[in-house]
Amino acid sequence: MKQSRDGIWNDRNSKSSSVASAPAPAPLILDIDDFKGDFSFDALFGNLVNDLLPSFQDEEADSAEGNIGGSDMLANGHARAPSDAARLAQGLSSPLFPEVDSLLSLFRDSCRELIDLRKQIDGRLYNLKKEVSVQDSKHRKTLAELEQGVDGLFDSFARLDSRISSVGQTAAKIGDHLQSADAQRETASQTIELIKYMMEFNGSPGDLMELSPLFSDDSRVSEAASIAQKLRSFAEEDLGRQGLSVTSVMGNATASRGLEVAVANLQDYCNELENRLLARFDAASQKRELSTMAECAKILSQFNRGTSAMQHYVATRPMFIDVEVMNADTRLVLGDQGSHASPSNVARGLSSLFKEITDTVRKEAATIMAVFPSPSDVMSILVQRVLEQRVTALLDKLLVKPSLVNLPPMEEGGLLLYLRMLAVAYEKTQELARDLQAVGCGDLDVEGLTESLFSSHKDEYPEHEQASLRQLYQAKMEELRAESDHLSESTGTIGRSKGAPVASSHQQISVTVVTEFARWNEEAISRCSLFSSVPAMLAANVKAVFTCLLDQVGQYITEGLERARDGLTEAAALRERYVLGTSVSRRVAAAAASAAEAAAAAGESSFRSFMVAVQRCGSSVAIVQQYFANSISRLLLPVDGAHAASCEEMATAMSSAEAAAYKGLQQCIETVMAEVERLLSAEQRATDYRSPDDGMAPDHRPTNACTKVVAYLSRVLEAAFTALEGLNKQAFLTELWRIAVET
Repeated sequence: MKQSRDGIWNDRNSKSSSVASAPAPAPLILDIDDFKGDFSFDALFGNLVNDLLPSFQDEEADSAEGNIGGSDMLANGHARAPSDAARLAQGLSSPLFPEVDSLLSLFRDSCRELIDLRKQIDGRLYNLKKEVSVQDSKHRKTLAELEQGVDGLFDSFARLDSRISSVGQTAAKIGDHLQSADAQRETASQTIELIKYMMEFNGSPGDLMELSPLFSDDSRVSEAASIAQKLRSFAEEDLGRQGLSVTSVMGNATASRGLEVAVANLQDYCNELENRLLARFDAASQKRELSTMAECAKILSQFNRGTSAMQHYVATRPMFIDVEVMNADTRLVLGDQGSHASPSNVARGLSSLFKEITDTVRKEAATIMAVFPSPSDVMSILVQRVLEQRVTALLDKLLVKPSLVNLPPMEEGGLLLYLRMLAVAYEKTQELARDLQAVGCGDLDVEGLTESLFSSHKDEYPEHEQASLRQLYQAKMEELRAESDHLSESTGTIGRSKGAPVASSHQQISVTVVTEFARWNEEAISRCSLFSSVPAMLAANVKAVFTCLLDQVGQYITEGLERARDGLTEAAALRERYVLGTSVSRRVAAAAASAAEAAAAAGESSFRSFMVAVQRCGSSVAIVQQYFANSISRLLLPVDGAHAASCEEMATAMSSAEAAAYKGLQQCIETVMAEVERLLSAEQRATDYRSPDDGMAPDHRPTNACTKVVAYLSRVLEAAFTALEGLNKQAFLTELWRIAVET
């Protein structure tokens, strides 16, 4: 904005002020550039009026100062204000807003300038629109021409790509033809060479002296072996075709005879070359020259895939040919005791031996990996040889299968020693198989091979296990009978001299013995789990072994109850023996009474012994049931019907013991009632039922007979309450009360 203004307020003094009239302002000129950039209306307005408004403000300030300075001051310090007339006179002399005219003129010029600027801008905008429209038309035309050109380029590129593809296919065909021609030329060259070598081998039978230097040069052994194998394969294939042909012409027959000579000579040469390579391989093996061994193994792999070299290497290992190694294995496992070694010592020996074997195989594996082109095949042969030769030789000495007809005596361990040895050997051999498989064994089925080592033992294992349990039971019964006989001899016939039955503690049922039966069975079940991997087979073996326990416990507690019943029977016989009539002498009656008391004492002792037997019988059955729930049922549940069948067998096995217990309890009741009758008949008096003659009240104190009967019943029922529980106790008391009432 351009603007010129003249005239400002001047000639100011402290008493009065005068205003000089400003000259007319120059016309306002606004430029478009004033509205570019960061435009602010406040800034524009300030630039327009700031030159005029400050003069008015300065005039107001000067007027205020003049009024204050020109006032009269009184003597007492109070100022005297001018009068209203003076103020009016002063206002008329100078205008209140002298710049208003200038501002109005300025605003009119501004409006005029702004209108002119708007017209200019509208004109420019119209011109720009026209120019943009023209340029847009030109651009659209140019874009259409470019699109046509691009389409043409795409068509050209497509034709070029098609030509390039055609040229590439042609070049590929030419390359294939060239490669095929080169291969045919190479094949023809090799065929010519092979025919020449075949003619050399087709000479005289067994004549290998006229062969090319190739077949005698040690530096070209690999090439000679390859060519010899090709010639041999071709000749044998031709002979095979000739042998299958029904009719043949003379020329073919002649060719066959010629090839037969070549085949024989090639066979001789290959054998000689293979033996020479094996000898070189052995020499390098003794010197640990792995590079030479690897070179020989690579060449030998052309002969029957290197099987002879692999088998030869494995067979020459010291652990297979050194007899001292075999003897050391036996000493390490069996020790100096030989066949009398304990299973724990054998387990430690097998662990040490199998660890040594694993370390040896691991060392051999490192050599095999560095030497043979197919190390997995060699490892398969090595591991198979270890299991079939070294381990089998040891197992044959360790496991001698006993006969089921003539069992080994218990003094030598019996069948149990064989079964424990079998379990230890099987478990340790399985660990060895897993370790060897971790080292590496190729495609060999180590698990199946290990199972085959024990197949003959596992086939008859269930029969041996059951026979062992029966042998243990028989030995235990003989031991208990021997102890019983020894105690009987030491006790003598003191008790029998008085007619009392012998009911020693060693004849009673022992819970410790039943626990030992369960321990034998648990050990047998652990072996069943070890040898039986199939659930059905495991369930069958477990069921058979558990049935042995049921038979043993059932027989043992039944015999124990029967022995306790024998005491009751003897006591009853004694009671019957000393029952006398009324017409006997006093001396005979006294002797009979003494014998009856002895019989009563024997009866009470037999009663207590039978109750103890019943109590221990219940404890034994509880042990079997708990063992079945904890160890047997989980092995039978996977097979349908096995668990229910075992439960039924358990009930059947205990039925004989239940019958013996029932009969014995009946005898106990008879014994109690007989003793009660004896006490009443011996102690009751006729006066016990008479009233006093003096007319006094009857005496309700218990009689001597009643006191003795109550004391006797308290003793025997205490024993019964201790032995019987639950429904058994209730049934016994009910039956005793019923018989007492009926009597």
